[in-house]
Amino acid sequence: MRSRRMRRLAAGILAMAAAAPAMAQKHGGTITVPHIDSPPSPSIQEEGTASVVIPFMPVFNNLVLFDQHEPRHSIETIRPELATSWQWGEGGTSLRFTLRRGVTWHDGKPFTAADVKCTWDMVAGLDPGKMRKSPRQAWFKNLESISVDAEDRVTFHLKRPQPSFIALLASGWSPVYPCHVPPAAMRSRPIGTGPFRFVFYRLNESIRLERNPNYWKPGLPYLDAIEYQIVPNRATRMLGFVAGRYDMTYPTDVSVALLRDIHRQDPDAICVLRRTNVDTNLIVNRDAPPFDNPDIRKALALAIDRKAFNDIINEGQGRIGAAMLPPPEGVWGMPEDMLHTLTGYGPDVARNRAEAQAIMRKLGYGPDNMLKTKIFTRNIPTFRDPALIMNDQLKQIYIDADLDVVDTPQFYARVFKKDYAVGVNQTGSALDDPDQNFYENYACGSLRNYTGYCNKALEADFDRQSMETDFQKRRAMVWDIERRLADDVVRPIIFHDVAAACWHPYVRNMTIMVNSIYNGWRWEDVWLDK
Repeated sequence: MRSRRMRRLAAGILAMAAAAPAMAQKHGGTITVPHIDSPPSPSIQEEGTASVVIPFMPVFNNLVLFDQHEPRHSIETIRPELATSWQWGEGGTSLRFTLRRGVTWHDGKPFTAADVKCTWDMVAGLDPGKMRKSPRQAWFKNLESISVDAEDRVTFHLKRPQPSFIALLASGWSPVYPCHVPPAAMRSRPIGTGPFRFVFYRLNESIRLERNPNYWKPGLPYLDAIEYQIVPNRATRMLGFVAGRYDMTYPTDVSVALLRDIHRQDPDAICVLRRTNVDTNLIVNRDAPPFDNPDIRKALALAIDRKAFNDIINEGQGRIGAAMLPPPEGVWGMPEDMLHTLTGYGPDVARNRAEAQAIMRKLGYGPDNMLKTKIFTRNIPTFRDPALIMNDQLKQIYIDADLDVVDTPQFYARVFKKDYAVGVNQTGSALDDPDQNFYENYACGSLRNYTGYCNKALEADFDRQSMETDFQKRRAMVWDIERRLADDVVRPIIFHDVAAACWHPYVRNMTIMVNSIYNGWRWEDVWLDK
């Protein structure tokens, strides 16, 4: 039944996307959206949360970008942006781009191939020390060098073939930065080539972008401005939308229960419920006693009742899966019968927990000697609510935990430093592709590998699947990797999330992507019919 509902939803989204361009677009107006919290900084290339990429993606352009009106992104939906064309060569180890001429940065300086080289030299760590941190450096570990062949031509040279490399460049996380602006300035006043210029970011108050009058696409953008008002309380955000104070909800903010409330209070609201490609997971500091003990980590995995999480948080509409986005939205995720063979995924929760209790008793823990710890999490509902459930479930295996809840900037600072014991986290995947997920979240040394897991043999299999061009063979390799990650209790996945975005009918040409929340916010051709 849910599968049919999602197929009907996808069909409706496609119909809306197809119909919108036929309308007579209007210029002008400011779209106002509530934001869930204060982003750590406006620098997309240095941050790792949707609260940065969603509001600041309109400031920038990519070399290539997923079609903003195709709800499901894939390699087939990649379109030119700052590059006008691209070509693979040298057996799939070089990727040459011809660049668009006449593009200027928001400060009037010309965009050239040197900016492309400068950006990925920093992001990939080929020119280390320029950025404070590069959360997606692991994406580009296969990048050997970048050559500037002419002012309008640049070539990426790879160490080995990697067909999905082009998709990494198409993500919302891959904007081109200006070579003449230092990274520190991009953290406070970013400069791009995109449809909107940065005006201000006031901590705990608001973010404002205004129309770029010199945008290289004639006639765009339609909007005069985009304004995000930072409203930490979700109930206040929902009331503000229903009352008409906001033109749109924050794009990942509306739960299944809240969606029902919005439809009751505002039947005309247009809402899209979709898979976000964000999973809620348990992160464990593998170097911090007693969680450096693999037996305790196994007990943690066996304690999780995934169905209970999904029923409580998503009213059963989320999906249970391993590392990759589950089908049918995801093309790489395991089928359900295979999932049930993974550690902690068996449907008999009582049996799993009995095994976990036996492990804990063997280590000296029990009802009268609980293991004391803290569950670290971020201070927004999508993190806090699962942390409360996790706290209750861990008590079933003799772990008594207090919640350690911190705001967004402190949360990511502590995660990057591994300043936690166990935590409830959300991991968003920019792409439905194993290269992005595996290298970013599980490769040795990746900044986003929050648990510090390192398995060189498994990483060699990351490389092998990355080079495989046969889909069926590659997917079998991906499933084997997922199994080994689950059995080694590496960031156990609790559930894959679902969330809605809503907007008022006068907001036109809005398309919501259904297999990731990170790629669809250029907003250059969104307009207001009022």
